[in-house]
Amino acid sequence: MKKPVLCAGRLYCDLVFADVPRMPTLGTEVFAPGMSLHAGGGAFITGATLASLGHRVSQFSVLPAPPFDSIVSADLRAHHVDVATCKPSETGTDPQITVAISCEGDRAFLTRNDGPATPPLESIDFSGYAHLHIGELRTLQDDPELIDMARNAGLTISLDCGWQDKFSPDVASLIAAVDVFLPNEAEEAALIAMGVPQTRAPLTVVKQGQAGARARGTGDGCWIRNTGSPVTALDSTGAGDAFNAGFLSSWLDNAPLDLCLSVGNACGSAAVQAVGGTGFLQ
Repeated sequence: MKKPVLCAGRLYCDLVFADVPRMPTLGTEVFAPGMSLHAGGGAFITGATLASLGHRVSQFSVLPAPPFDSIVSADLRAHHVDVATCKPSETGTDPQITVAISCEGDRAFLTRNDGPATPPLESIDFSGYAHLHIGELRTLQDDPELIDMARNAGLTISLDCGWQDKFSPDVASLIAAVDVFLPNEAEEAALIAMGVPQTRAPLTVVKQGQAGARARGTGDGCWIRNTGSPVTALDSTGAGDAFNAGFLSSWLDNAPLDLCLSVGNACGSAAVQAVGGTGFLQ
């Protein structure tokens, strides 16, 4: 029986432009061959992938403002992610929308986030879950009480980093308080530049794109690496979040780290071969 997981973090409505020939520049217009509209955000993409791997998953997020809330809620249900723990946005809040532009194997995002990422913490009962996954470091910075509440209920905790132009001074202590920290190489480099050790968390997993991923515990002498298999990337949106799900699903089953990395790489590779963060699950 797969362990039940609660995924907390920003929930967006993603507008994804795929196969873009070049990034837009000021004063020019670019035409995209493909476009899709669906639920997004790292917590959801990880949760949807975990659900596809057999876990019972709930999303703990504030829904985007209307009219996008209905689109996003329907998408969560279609991916077997429970929306009962989500709450509507406050009146007057801007819709949480991400425009994702996929170009030459990479992507860029333009995002509007408004209001809190998650509902009030007292509204969730952690006792029905075995694991908490937090979709981005910013959510944990806004609600650090998530850690104590999850620990008191006996949950293990994982944390994706998510891109931030500037990290707050307390990030090292927050990272150290979770079980698994899952940055990508650019995020890892930004944290190292501000003095955060590479292995601040008990287990650090660094996603390296086409080069695969590596993992290292605080007491380990070296990194464990898994290169995965090369694939042709169509859209890399959400690939790291899909990797998280594959890795965590195996880690929650107490699998060896090399196998966790291998399953994570397989999920990430599948994700880049479809448009949108969950396109490969359809």
